[in-house]
Amino acid sequence: MPAASRFDLSGRVALITGASRGIGSAIAEILAEHGAQVVLSSRKQADLDAEADRINGLYPERATAIAAHSGRPEDLEKLVQATMERFSRIDILVNNAATNPYFGPVLGAELSAWDKTFEVNLRGVFLLTKLVYEASMESRGGAIVNVASIGGIRPGLGLGVYNVTKAGVIMLTKQLARELGGNVRVNAVAPGLIKTRFAEALWGNQEILDRVLAQNPMARIGVPDEVAAGVLFLASDAASYVNGEVLVIDGGGGEV
Repeated sequence: MPAASRFDLSGRVALITGASRGIGSAIAEILAEHGAQVVLSSRKQADLDAEADRINGLYPERATAIAAHSGRPEDLEKLVQATMERFSRIDILVNNAATNPYFGPVLGAELSAWDKTFEVNLRGVFLLTKLVYEASMESRGGAIVNVASIGGIRPGLGLGVYNVTKAGVIMLTKQLARELGGNVRVNAVAPGLIKTRFAEALWGNQEILDRVLAQNPMARIGVPDEVAAGVLFLASDAASYVNGEVLVIDGGGGEV
């Protein structure tokens, strides 16, 4: 098979959470560019509609917007149901939605912040994966890409609760790859500091930014398109023998 054709996603349906901006938006765009029908999901329908319109302006009739809160089981059930009713299949699932309501020492976190972070970042990933698998991938196969974080691999200051959830995402990825591999490939990306609105509290803080850049041989932080390219690889046939892996996208270093 020619190398370029291994990235062709024509005829496939991709569901991306947290897709109204940042990394999720970039992922939806690159998957649409390579032929996929993309279903964008996040909490706010208006933001999703605007993003779907933008992608459809580039790649006509490739993007659909369905609002859902990744921490609410009933929303995720409706999301999968609506996607299946429209397309009858889900070939690619990108679990990108995340939240981080607390910054500070782990033991300084209120239980409500701990629960909220786990609700979206880990429980939501588990539940949506289960729903998509049972609705489509169990019979058709597919590819799942989870957006973790470099913080799930090595600790950093201030993001301990978030990092624990991302470590959970990494282990969930590896466990599901072992259990589902052969029919469904499950992989993850682990970005470092990326220039998104979600992470602006970090890269917008000069002290934190300087610390990250001092450790990074590329002397810069990443952009969403660079994470999206890694997701495209893992979701495509170019990664047909890649399963249970975590692709670090951090420029070679730079703890937050």
